[in-house]
Amino acid sequence: MSPEMRSAPARLQGAEPTIFEKSRPGRVGLTLPPLDVDRRPLEDLLPRDMLREEPPGLPEVNQLEAVRHFVRLSHRNHGVDLGFYPLGSCTMKYNPKINEDVARLPGFAGLHPYVPDDLAQGALQLLYEMEQYLCEIGGMDRVSFQPAAGAHGELLGLMLIRAYHESQGRPRKKVIVPDSAHGTNPATAAMCGYAVVEVPSDDRGGIDLEALKRVVDEDVAGLMLTNPNTLGLFDENIAEVARIIHDAGGLLYYDGANANAILGISRPGDMGFDVVHFNLHKTFSTPHGGGGPGSGPVGVKKKLEPFLPVPLVAFDGQRYYWDYDRPQAVGRIRSFYGNFGIVVRAYAYIRALGPEGLRRISEDAVLNANYLMTRLAEIFDVPYKRRCLHEFVVSGTTLKKETGVRVLDVAKRLLDYGVHPPTVYFPLIVEEAMMIEPTESESKETLDFFADALAEIVREAQEDPERVKGAPYTTPVSRLDEALAARKPDVRWRGPAAG
Repeated sequence: MSPEMRSAPARLQGAEPTIFEKSRPGRVGLTLPPLDVDRRPLEDLLPRDMLREEPPGLPEVNQLEAVRHFVRLSHRNHGVDLGFYPLGSCTMKYNPKINEDVARLPGFAGLHPYVPDDLAQGALQLLYEMEQYLCEIGGMDRVSFQPAAGAHGELLGLMLIRAYHESQGRPRKKVIVPDSAHGTNPATAAMCGYAVVEVPSDDRGGIDLEALKRVVDEDVAGLMLTNPNTLGLFDENIAEVARIIHDAGGLLYYDGANANAILGISRPGDMGFDVVHFNLHKTFSTPHGGGGPGSGPVGVKKKLEPFLPVPLVAFDGQRYYWDYDRPQAVGRIRSFYGNFGIVVRAYAYIRALGPEGLRRISEDAVLNANYLMTRLAEIFDVPYKRRCLHEFVVSGTTLKKETGVRVLDVAKRLLDYGVHPPTVYFPLIVEEAMMIEPTESESKETLDFFADALAEIVREAQEDPERVKGAPYTTPVSRLDEALAARKPDVRWRGPAAG
């Protein structure tokens, strides 16, 4: 940068001033009408020691500057409405806007969660019908909507498994988790007081049956499994896995994070699973990210139904009502009845598509993933040479060995192409892993653009590796110190007075 540019205002250097730097004394963004009621002094309303001695340090800007500031900030967040978001294992699909309109209907959005049953018949009917849909999709008998997310659903699922074994007079100590599992699986099992037993994958990417047989005994409470797993592979031996666990008296828990691959094609209940959670904010198109909102309904087979948390929706042929008469229930795991607005969105999605549409979703998701995997096999290593389902994993081991460029560098460089990077370094069993899920929402043109971008980045890595290692270049914030950003994040602006 030239000396002239170094001394130029920040705006001329490409750095946008903060809203505080745009502040000018006396500027306002709105005009309020005169107060037409008597206003009591603040001292009469609040304790004196809670009153400010000086006005808060808020920026003084006009409405146009305020609007531009917040709109500009919103554009710095990447989302599926702005560009491709191939985040493996998260199913970042398009969220149909009609779902948002339905969720905002006054009868849903304005309904108090503790309104009497007779004044909430429409909402209760929706929950009742949604339960039937999820039971049919998952091959289950009853569903609770209380869990607020997938991991919360896992917690409830293992609580149900524990309650079942205790009711049989034989509490157990261990939960089996494959080495390809989502990290929440072993964390949830440990949180529920179980010892976690890991089993390795075989050379086809499924559970190693011989290793499984060696760890199964009368202390095993259950197995937690995602199918297809985080490698994007369907376990070809799932029926035998279920038989081994059930013969030992254990139960099977289905992590539904990857259910986008199986809608209308296969059902966890038919595979032998006893408990399943669905991520409505993944599989059924409701928005997620940034901490919420989520929804992780849990479905169970008949023998686990008595332990579901209170209340459940019931129907007596004439009216819908909350059923609290559940003496064996594990209790309540969330306030109210779950994230109702998310359930409404997912309900609209299912009703709009119907059975044939749901199956088409999975067929297109699998097609997109296999097409993209075939294209990327030309430039990356593919650890498992078999057809994938909704997602797949490639490895940058050869690229790193030949150029020194890691998949983290590739992910950072993708930002310069306007693409959100895929999941990297997971699952842990694949070195230099990139986990990619294109979903059914994306067109062939988008997939080709993504594949071409990765091919260009690999070419850059071979010709000028330092350029890839220094990426990104076009984002508001350039390459960060990963460790420092994680351990000492600085997300607060401090003006001159604050130092």
